[in-house]
Amino acid sequence: MRMKPSRNLLLGLCSILALGFLYYSSGRINIRGWSHNSLYDKQGFLLKLDRQPLELMYKYGNLSEGACKPGFAAAKMTAIYPKFTKLAPMFLDPNYKRFSKIGDYSPPFGVKSQEKIVDILLSATQNYGLGEELDSTYCKTCIIVGNGGILANKSLGSRIDEFDVVVRLNEAPVKGFEKDVGSKTTMRITYPEGAIQKTERYETQSLFVLSAFKALDFKWLRHMVFNQRLRSTDGFWKSVARYVPREPSDMRILNPYFIQEASFKLIGLPHNNGQMGRGNIPTLGTVAITMALHNCDEVAVAGFGYNMSTPYAPLHYYEKIRMSAIKESWTHNISKEKEFLLKLVKAGVIQDRTNGICGAGC
Repeated sequence: MRMKPSRNLLLGLCSILALGFLYYSSGRINIRGWSHNSLYDKQGFLLKLDRQPLELMYKYGNLSEGACKPGFAAAKMTAIYPKFTKLAPMFLDPNYKRFSKIGDYSPPFGVKSQEKIVDILLSATQNYGLGEELDSTYCKTCIIVGNGGILANKSLGSRIDEFDVVVRLNEAPVKGFEKDVGSKTTMRITYPEGAIQKTERYETQSLFVLSAFKALDFKWLRHMVFNQRLRSTDGFWKSVARYVPREPSDMRILNPYFIQEASFKLIGLPHNNGQMGRGNIPTLGTVAITMALHNCDEVAVAGFGYNMSTPYAPLHYYEKIRMSAIKESWTHNISKEKEFLLKLVKAGVIQDRTNGICGAGC
């Protein structure tokens, strides 16, 4: 004999179906309300930057004061940006083609159509790291020294020199400014138009690192590596260095993945079909910070941040140009870039030694 389902069972099934429908419907109406995505902004960063895992406090809280914290920057970055992955070497090496992401894009976001000249350059330099001592250092502290006028009269030089890796940008001088900016330079990241032109202004020892923003930059580096005369400067937007007083073994090519990641993922600049366009190129300082997050255990910055409310303040620490000289940039989006850097400072991913990124806001 067939058993009839009980009235209570039918009521229970109906209730479950009704609740499921309501859950599904409300999710369709306001999917963010039911999803963990509501915890993150559109770039994938945690909205509440103070909500970070307790295990980080337990892992690093017992270390002695001043001791380098292994993996700290990457751990903090992953806590606020779960999509972060650490495997991205500073410089291109002969195995760079394993990074399909850079093979898919032309400069500045990749090396597409430039593989032949990159191979020539890498075979000439034959070195692809920071050097034997630093490459074998278990825990590396890095500082990116920006060129901002905020560095002036801060007497941070000796503290900057305490870092394992000191990164400088473009032609910012050291000689004569040691009290404020230090005397140590591990690497100087630049591009043809930003490179030091007077050879006597180069440090006696440092890595010369090219950040290529266009195909022509690789050709320029070939002239520098092979010490060839640069016959023409057509295609450059201003004068360029014609000689770099460095051996090929001290020259490197910055991994263009950092430009790509900073622009499209971290800051959220226009993709523009993977081509350089209006407002989609990060500043070299932010590119250097992105590089450090992947390769350094602790990351600090100094000399970052422009305060537009002080138009008569010096723009750079080494010259008298005022803040008011800043014009709207065609290639950069300074406001969006600052939003990104603020996240890093507020979450403690990086330390800002001159407090120029937050000002009084942190």
